[in-house]
Amino acid sequence: MENALISNIQRFSTKDGPGIRTTVFFKGCPLRCKWCHNPETHISDEEIMYNRENCTLCGRCVAACPEGAVKIENNTVITDTKKCTHCKKCTDECYYNAREISGKGMTYGEICDAISRDVAFYSESGGGVTFSGGECLMFPDLLKKLLQYCKAMRIHTAVDTSGFSGWESLEKIIPFTDLFLYDIKAFSSSLHERITGVPNTLIWENLEKLCRTGANVNLRLPVIEGCNADLEDIEKTAEKCKGFGIKKVNILPYHDMGKYKYTKLGRDYDSNSMSTPSDEKLEKIKEIFKKYSFADIKIGG
Repeated sequence: MENALISNIQRFSTKDGPGIRTTVFFKGCPLRCKWCHNPETHISDEEIMYNRENCTLCGRCVAACPEGAVKIENNTVITDTKKCTHCKKCTDECYYNAREISGKGMTYGEICDAISRDVAFYSESGGGVTFSGGECLMFPDLLKKLLQYCKAMRIHTAVDTSGFSGWESLEKIIPFTDLFLYDIKAFSSSLHERITGVPNTLIWENLEKLCRTGANVNLRLPVIEGCNADLEDIEKTAEKCKGFGIKKVNILPYHDMGKYKYTKLGRDYDSNSMSTPSDEKLEKIKEIFKKYSFADIKIGG
C-alpha cells in the first residue's frame, strides 16, 4: 500500500513523545473507546464534519449536492451518508467553513514531504515523528516504509498503538521504531471489551512479545472514571508489567476536549458517564506503579 487516508498531520506536537514532533494521524481504528478524543479517525473513509455554529443555512450545499444527499431540516443541515459520495462539492460551496471533509488520501511521497519540513526542529529539540491514529498498524506496509524513510533521514521515530494487531505487523517495524507508545486500557479482558468494543488478549500478548525483543516501550494508561479507574484492575496491570522492562509509564487522566468532534460528526457522546479522576486517585495510581518498581512515572502525556 502506497497511500492511506490521513486525518491530520500535526506539527509542533509536544504530547506524543520526546521533543517537538510531527504526529501523523492515520484514519481507521479497530477499537471504539468510549472516551476517544479522535472520533474522526475511527472509519477508514472520508466523512463530512458539520459545524452548526458556523452555518448560516444559506442552502448552497443543498443545491450543490448532485446526489440529493444534503437537506435542511429543523434549522440544521442533514447529510444522508448512504447517498453521499464525498465529491466535496458541498464543502467547496460552503463560504463559512461549516462543512469539511475528514480524511485526506495521501501518498507515501506526500507524507514524507510533510515530515521533512520540520527536520531542523526535530534535531534542535530531540524530537521526531510519531505515527498515530486511529491505529497506524492497520497500514503496516506503508508504516514500515515511512519509518524506514525517517531512519534514513536520522529522524527519531515513535509509534503510538493500541497493540490490537497481528504480531507480524508489529514485528516488521521494530527495527525502525525508536519508541513505542503502547496503550493499556484495562487488565480485565471483559472490562476492556465493554469499554473499547474488543477483548485485550491479543494486546497483552503483543506487549509481552514486543518487550522481549528489547524494544523501547512506554506504557500509556488512560484513566477514566466510569470506565477503567478501578484501582484493583490497575494494580493487576502494574503487577503484570513488572518484569517487562518498560522504562516509562504515563498516566493519562480523562478529558473531553474531543467532545465537539462527535457533534460535528453527528454522533452521540456519553459524557455523563465519564469524568476525570481526582488528583488524589491519580497519585494513588502513581504509588501503585512505584510499588512494582517502576521508576519513571508521569501523570499526563
